[in-house]
Amino acid sequence: MRLALLTFVLLACLLAPPTPQAADAPKTRVLIITGDDVSPAHNWQQVSAATRDILAASGKCEVKICEDAGILDSSDSLNRYDVVYLAMYNAKTPTLSDPAKKNLVEFVKGGKGFVVSHLSSASFKEWPEFKNLCGRVWVMGTSGHGPRAPFKANVKDASHAVTKGVADFEVDDELYAKLQGDAPIRVLVTADSDWSKQTEPLVFVFDYGKGRVFHHTFGHDAKALKNPAVEKILVQGVEWAAKGQ
Repeated sequence: MRLALLTFVLLACLLAPPTPQAADAPKTRVLIITGDDVSPAHNWQQVSAATRDILAASGKCEVKICEDAGILDSSDSLNRYDVVYLAMYNAKTPTLSDPAKKNLVEFVKGGKGFVVSHLSSASFKEWPEFKNLCGRVWVMGTSGHGPRAPFKANVKDASHAVTKGVADFEVDDELYAKLQGDAPIRVLVTADSDWSKQTEPLVFVFDYGKGRVFHHTFGHDAKALKNPAVEKILVQGVEWAAKGQ
């Protein structure tokens, strides 16, 4: 009798349709904020579109692009998202309003995600807390890079969710160097810079209040992003920023 019952249970498990849990899981809602950068060196339209396409193609993210950082003025608009992805440098755009600064800080501290990309960390220089939000920042006249060229990126921490399944890889991009800051960060990917003669952090993460910050320096152009390892890091980084996993 027990054998018959066990056989029935096993057959039921084998014949049962797969659970729809993964397919029905809610997508991570990502807000890409762009609209400005150094011109013509950085084509922010192409970079933000490539970023959106990479995240959307994963099937895990629902992505909106906003070309006006003023969206941060509205906490109601901001709170519709799980992650704010900054893909701009405010070369000509006025700095954030005080309400926008407050909303962004509360958004991340409250448990959501923030992504810093490429030259975004050079933004809002007059706002001291922005440095804490970025972990490391580009300082004009101090930070820099050599000529854009292929270089080897080294995965230093493959145990983290952001770099899971990623091995050392070659990428054709600008190798950012001498980012400034001393906040505790967890460095995931590095590269050796001929320009600074130092090993530089290219991807790192840290907690900010109850939220999470994912900072990567890739993205001089769309070509730099369309690299399998970079794409995987971007998708997993956004997922980690949103969920911590």
